[in-house]
This record gives sequence, structure tokens and C-alpha cells, in this order.
Amino acid sequence: MESPSTSHSATPAELQERLEAERRGAPFLVWRDPDGQRLLTLDEGRPRCTVGRGQEVDIGLDFDEQVSRLHAEIERIGGDWTVADDGLSRNGSYLNGERIGGRRRLTDNDELRCGTTVVLYRAPQPAAGSATVAAPDGVDLPELTDSQRRVLVALCRPFRDGSQYATPATNQQIADEVFLSLDAVKGHLRVLFEKFGIGDLPQNQKRVRLIELALRNGVISVRDL
Repeated sequence: MESPSTSHSATPAELQERLEAERRGAPFLVWRDPDGQRLLTLDEGRPRCTVGRGQEVDIGLDFDEQVSRLHAEIERIGGDWTVADDGLSRNGSYLNGERIGGRRRLTDNDELRCGTTVVLYRAPQPAAGSATVAAPDGVDLPELTDSQRRVLVALCRPFRDGSQYATPATNQQIADEVFLSLDAVKGHLRVLFEKFGIGDLPQNQKRVRLIELALRNGVISVRDL
């Protein structure tokens, strides 16, 4: 089972879509189907959305055989978004690994599992906020040296304009921007991968994951780019 919050296979375009949704500030849901990432914004004009395999649900999981026709409901009550199953599903719904009984309030980075599919709930904080956001996946936000921070900013630079075709900066592009040798850039990136707890990922996944963690958790802001 692959969780959208812990998946390391997000493409640069998918990552950019999430970052743009976070900048807009409205709560949203993200999940994956066989065709890739799906994202649904929960705005004030949508007081309720349904999850299931039926044709008229808002989050269609018809590819997941363990999901019921109407599996769960996500509803805005007051200023909060909530989730309820109330016996709708045959196999139950799980919030952060715990089976739901009744109605539960959703908080940022909650994971709702229906069948084998995980739907991530995001409630981004306003960009101007000064609160520190907890890192997902048990990753503590690291202290960075000035050189490490400059390398990280240069790595993220291609995402500043919101292009769906953006890809992480190459080592050579980073070296040219921060006036370091290629070996020094590689060394700083290795340290950054370890500091963010992603040193064991395949090489082709580390750079996108590092950018995702840095931008999502405010280590680097869009203004820095």
C-alpha cells in the first residue's frame, strides 16, 4: 500500500501541484490511482464529499476492490473537516491506522485509508504564519549551515515559477550558482540527504523528495527562490 504522504515516486509535476495547492491555503485531499496523483480542494462551496466505488462519488476509487460503493463521507462541520464511516463500508475506514467509529475531526497530514488506498488530508497554514510545521514521516527539521542552505535553495530554484515541467537543479547548475566545486556540491547534498532522513532512497528519488520536505516544512520558502 502506498501512501501519498510517504511515497517517494512523485514526479516533479505532481510535487509542483501539491506545492501550488499548499500556497493557496485551502484544505485539500491527495491520493493516487493507477494513472497517478489526484488532488481535490475542499473549499467553502463544497460542504461534503464522498469516497467509494460508485459512479457519483467525489473521490472515485473504482480500481480498489476492497472499497465499498459508498465507503466514507468527508464533511465540513463548523470550521473543521471531519470523516465518518458509520457502517457505510464493508471493510471499514481507518484514520492513521485506527478504525473509525462514528465521526472524527481531521487534522493536517492525517491519512485516511479506504481499502488499500490512502487519502492524505492537508490543511496548509497561511504562508505568512510564523509557526514551525512538524515534519512528516518522523523527520526532525535539521539545522543547516549557510553553505548547505545555499545549495538547498539552488536545488529548489527551478520550482520558483510554478512550471509543471520543473525539475531539480543539476549539480552543475548548483555549483555555478553558489560558486562551489562539483565535489563540494555533491558532498553538501549527501549531508542534506542524511539530515532529512532520506539517505537510503534510490538516487533518482532523493532530489525531488528533499525539495518536497524542504518546501513543505518551511525550511525553504517560495520567497527564498
